[in-house]
Amino acid sequence: MLHSTENNEDDTMTAPSAMPQEQQAAPSPSASSQSPSLFRAMFARGTPMLWVPSGYFAMALTYMMLTSVTSIMFKNLGMDNGQAAQYASYLILAYTIKPLFAPFVEMYRTKKFFVLCAQLIIGVGFAGVALAMSLPDYMVIMVFLFGILSLVGATQDIASDGVYVTSLDSKTQSLFCGIQSLSWNIGPIVASGGMVYLSGWLHTHYFHHQAGVFGPEWIESWRIIFFIVAAITIVAALWHMRVMPDGAKAENAPTSVAEAAFILKDSFATFFQKRDVWLMVAFAFVFRLSIGLLEKIGPFFMVDPVAQGGLGLSNEMLGLIYGTYGLIAVLLGSLLGGIFVARRGLPATLFVLCCAVNIPNVTFLLMSIYQPDSLLVISAGVAVEKFFFGFGSVGFMIYLMQQLAPGKYTTTHYAFGTGLMGLCMMVTGVVSGHLQQALGYVHYFWLVMAATIPSFLVTWFAPFHHKD
Repeated sequence: MLHSTENNEDDTMTAPSAMPQEQQAAPSPSASSQSPSLFRAMFARGTPMLWVPSGYFAMALTYMMLTSVTSIMFKNLGMDNGQAAQYASYLILAYTIKPLFAPFVEMYRTKKFFVLCAQLIIGVGFAGVALAMSLPDYMVIMVFLFGILSLVGATQDIASDGVYVTSLDSKTQSLFCGIQSLSWNIGPIVASGGMVYLSGWLHTHYFHHQAGVFGPEWIESWRIIFFIVAAITIVAALWHMRVMPDGAKAENAPTSVAEAAFILKDSFATFFQKRDVWLMVAFAFVFRLSIGLLEKIGPFFMVDPVAQGGLGLSNEMLGLIYGTYGLIAVLLGSLLGGIFVARRGLPATLFVLCCAVNIPNVTFLLMSIYQPDSLLVISAGVAVEKFFFGFGSVGFMIYLMQQLAPGKYTTTHYAFGTGLMGLCMMVTGVVSGHLQQALGYVHYFWLVMAATIPSFLVTWFAPFHHKD
């Protein structure tokens, strides 16, 4: 099963449990009752509604806080664009490589055990970040803690997906797929929308600092934010301790490190034996190249002063525009994009979807040239870009599922594909801030438009070897 995420605040879908398909267990007998409808399943005794929404919300909240919200926080605390984008992008790495350590998670205890441990560590870790902000060298300690939390967060994803896949039969999984996706997408609304908005409100209205000035004065606001996130995560862990099932043990699960390593090695070998695999690898890596360059710099552009080429928005407006209007546009675009592909087929629509992802990036170029001060115009520009991103990205995920993933290790190979996409987002994120500082916003957004060309090329030549 898939859940809405990956990889960045723009993602509405990500990799499923990164275990080989053959290793995923049949659901436990206690979970195999036939639920005739979602309505009945929602109110049945021991319903997955008790833990699916909260589990996927907790996953999304952690991911978005680490890989998206941190970049805004670094910017607020006085980092330049290069450093802020670079440090936040490094935190994507653990989520990118999680297929490599997923088999090892399968070896020990129960999946619920890993979920609870991960959520408790994440809660304590975010509280530690808040406390560390009072120390003289807080930035070094904070970045180190974020790195640890990203590894733990990736483990939470693996274990939570495992509980979902092995505790529910296929019919119940299908019934709750929409609930699962909706719950995950509430995470970005709360993190990139609510938490960013609240940081700005606290900074200006509670601590009475000037909104457009970046520096240590922002510590007070962000300390409260991390305490809030810590509390939410710990409450989620305590709740899941009561209501989450253990998750069944996977059939043929590795019993030793050597066996897990062999499975991982075999999945890599079979992956690179696929026909035209390098064209598909190029597609997975390059399709979202321009989005990777835009992801971190777009919000920086919104909050930078007008004199520096930005739009001079506050954190409150950034949270409202990006975390609310922008995300709603992504979700609506994803829905309509899925309908478009279902009706016309992927081979006939993939290039159109690539155009939808890349061409609307021109809205940021236009905003950098004219620097509008109308919130309506700015919101519309972001919403247009996000809507078409959501519309087109559906094709990318379906291509991975239908063309790259099929084979001996379907789920793992799908995870490899999304991992390549995550690697692209990390690499482009690391360099994006430094490039923007060197070029300025107008020339940088011209570079973003030029970066769409490789996406068009790999999409045009993307092979189709499996039935649509």
